Amino acid sequence: MQQGDRSFELYCHVGLGKTASTYLQYRFFPKLKGVHYIQRTKYRHFEKIVDQGRHSKYLVSREFDRQFEREVRRIARNYPDAGIIIVLRRHDSWIASQYRRYVKNGGTEPFENFLDLQHDNGLWEQKDVYFHPKLKLLDELFRRKPLILFHDELKKDPWTFFDRIADYIGATYDRNRIVVNPSHKSYTEKQLKILRRVSRRLFPRGWKGSKNRIRHYIRFRSRWLLLHLILYAAALMPKSRAGDEPLIPTRQLEQVREHFKDDWQKCLQHAGENGAGG
Repeated sequence: MQQGDRSFELYCHVGLGKTASTYLQYRFFPKLKGVHYIQRTKYRHFEKIVDQGRHSKYLVSREFDRQFEREVRRIARNYPDAGIIIVLRRHDSWIASQYRRYVKNGGTEPFENFLDLQHDNGLWEQKDVYFHPKLKLLDELFRRKPLILFHDELKKDPWTFFDRIADYIGATYDRNRIVVNPSHKSYTEKQLKILRRVSRRLFPRGWKGSKNRIRHYIRFRSRWLLLHLILYAAALMPKSRAGDEPLIPTRQLEQVREHFKDDWQKCLQHAGENGAGG
């Protein structure tokens, strides 16, 4: 990539969310040698960091879901030669993880209202759950083939997964410095079911922030603390307090898997056609 008389390389990990992005951002990317890593907390300013020209190779990471198209177009506008890294997870597993995060953050709607397969009136639109159009967009915007990885690969063979990233970037890492386990534990179904029940009583009209930044921050942090206190208290409660209904009915997840089956097959085929690039 050329900028004036300076030559450099830029690599961007663009998600998706809930595909071990946090693990990669804090446990793996910082351990790579031969590339300057820009943490996700600095993503908003990554162009300024790159433009300073202090390094010859950069890696920036920020997971995108519903903001995917807007953000990758932003990157491509100035860096069409960037190497893109994306991790995919089968739709049913992925949307289930997204729903659990929604409940953890105080969401109260049942799963069928989170993703509506019948009328597409859910909190998430179906277009945001299709992955293959995202891969086609990357091919359209960037000159270099993206590196397409799969969440299951990380769980089954993490070292091959890590090696593929390092090879794509042209970096190295010391295996002895990598901790191969999740960066944080998930909350149990019992905790999430109890939290959803309590949230329906505490926030019957949902939650709104404030236009005042300080007031908004205070409200957000207070609510965040309350939700986590409920989660911790829920861990001590008997299972009967959560009720018998599952957080996400198995039948509904099966419907999600069937609905997006063709899209998943296209993603697998697309990754195979990318060869060494992905």
